[in-house]
Amino acid sequence: MNDPKRFIERAAEFLKQQREMYGDFSVKLDTDSETRNPQIKEPATGFISKPTDNKQSDKAQAKAENVTEKKSTAERIQDCATLEELMELCKEAEELKTDLDGTNLVFGVGNPSADLMIVGEAPGYNEDQQGEPFVGQAGQLLDKIMGAINFKRSEIYIANILKHRPPDNRDPKPEERQRSLPYLLRQIELIDPKLILCVGRISATTLLDKETSLGNLRNTFHEFHGRELIVTYHPAALLYNQKYKRPTWEDVQLLRKRYDELGGKP
Repeated sequence: MNDPKRFIERAAEFLKQQREMYGDFSVKLDTDSETRNPQIKEPATGFISKPTDNKQSDKAQAKAENVTEKKSTAERIQDCATLEELMELCKEAEELKTDLDGTNLVFGVGNPSADLMIVGEAPGYNEDQQGEPFVGQAGQLLDKIMGAINFKRSEIYIANILKHRPPDNRDPKPEERQRSLPYLLRQIELIDPKLILCVGRISATTLLDKETSLGNLRNTFHEFHGRELIVTYHPAALLYNQKYKRPTWEDVQLLRKRYDELGGKP
């Protein structure tokens, strides 16, 4: 239609007819952008709301849980920020158990901020029953030895390479030692002692990663992850062989002297 005036007149007539049929109404033309991108808009009254879509948050949560499940044992150990967290992880760690059924976790005992940490080999019967390292005859002797160089049990921290008792109090197997070592290393990191005293050959050779006699490791301080480590005989050995008492006494005197030089507290 070429006549604009005629077009307007016909449009007005059409609208008049529509009013007569349907009542009064108004017409609002959409903008170009609205025509190109139509959107459903909520009424101002707010009675109709958009459904909440939780798919995105659910996916994020599932992803986070999946990441946790995929963490390696080493990562889970390193994630432990406290001794309490590490102990809880040890409780569920099947790899820490020996082939003796029904044993209890023997995690460690003492001052969590100790400057001296003693590391033995494995729990025995009494330790397994009480869940605490060095509580049998050997433990009582260890307390006496430490007392002779002015250490109370409450001032130091005591743990073992193995955290579960092996059957018949046998020596820990190499594979048991290797499975347990990462947990012990994290335990040492969290306590952060200035000095470590290894009692027994297995404890010393495991931490120092060298197979040799205990005699070859004595009378010196070994560097160990930024700390110093000294080695002596296990108290159980002293119970059966008197000849080890004198060298053990020499070792712990050397320990006390170095402890004081490093400013250990107390």
